[in-house]
Amino acid sequence: MFEKIKKGDTVGVIAPSSRIDEDDLEPINNSVLLMESTGLKVKFAKNAFKNTLGYGATPQEKAEDINEMFADKDVKLIFCVSGGFNSNATFEYLDYDVIKNNPKPLCGFSDSTSIENIIYAKTGVITFNCATFKALTSWETPYAYDEVIKRFMHGDMRLGKEDDKYIEIKPGIAEGILVGGNLSLVNEMSSGKYCIDFTDKLLFIEEFCLETPPELAFNYLYNMKQNGVFDQIKGVWVGNYDGSVALEKILLDVLDNKYTFPIIKSNNFGHTERKTVIPVGGKARIDTSKKVKIEITEKFM
Repeated sequence: MFEKIKKGDTVGVIAPSSRIDEDDLEPINNSVLLMESTGLKVKFAKNAFKNTLGYGATPQEKAEDINEMFADKDVKLIFCVSGGFNSNATFEYLDYDVIKNNPKPLCGFSDSTSIENIIYAKTGVITFNCATFKALTSWETPYAYDEVIKRFMHGDMRLGKEDDKYIEIKPGIAEGILVGGNLSLVNEMSSGKYCIDFTDKLLFIEEFCLETPPELAFNYLYNMKQNGVFDQIKGVWVGNYDGSVALEKILLDVLDNKYTFPIIKSNNFGHTERKTVIPVGGKARIDTSKKVKIEITEKFM
């Protein structure tokens, strides 16, 4: 169980993916002001603004920041500052014992998918697919910020808001542990040394259409099929994808009626302003007969 965040606490900010550019500074500064107005302190990791390689900090610098943020007793919650690329390069430099012995929420989406899933896989510490630090203020509505406050300051386990819409793609009921996030990163972790354990899991996926056209999404999903992912999981939750073909349609094309697990769709996570807080490693239940077709079944705050 994590402790709820309260006024006076410190949130840490790391940059494990792409470098911070000048265009990022305004929303990042706005997020600092927002956190401070909430009564929280903000602490940036020492390497967060480095550009050692010319395209970001080194894997060792990024991992050092992650390790130190988990070890820092004053930091109660960690945000990835933004998405991008390359967070998987930190894997072999992370101190999983430090992380396991100092559990605290780590938050982000998109490229943060890699770190969230490897930390859960190696330590059992639940991580969170939700807004990055920059995304708290870089969208037009306060949805993502509200969800962060609801989850971490109030301990509210509900996913999303009452007006979020859930669609049944394939009926059924399933319970399991949530894993997943950005489709391209989940695909990368469907095999190899740092493979996600998909056994009896509920898989949630979303994708950024500007980087991944439908045929590439098909490629990712088909590779996952070839690696046995869909033989292992118990259900799928599809999130935002604004491509010319719906992601759930592409998924069904790949599955080709060979699987019976339930599939649901909603637009409250992914590359969209509506970002709820999804626990990677948290227990959940899909029930397509209900209006809200997925719920967290175990408290972690």
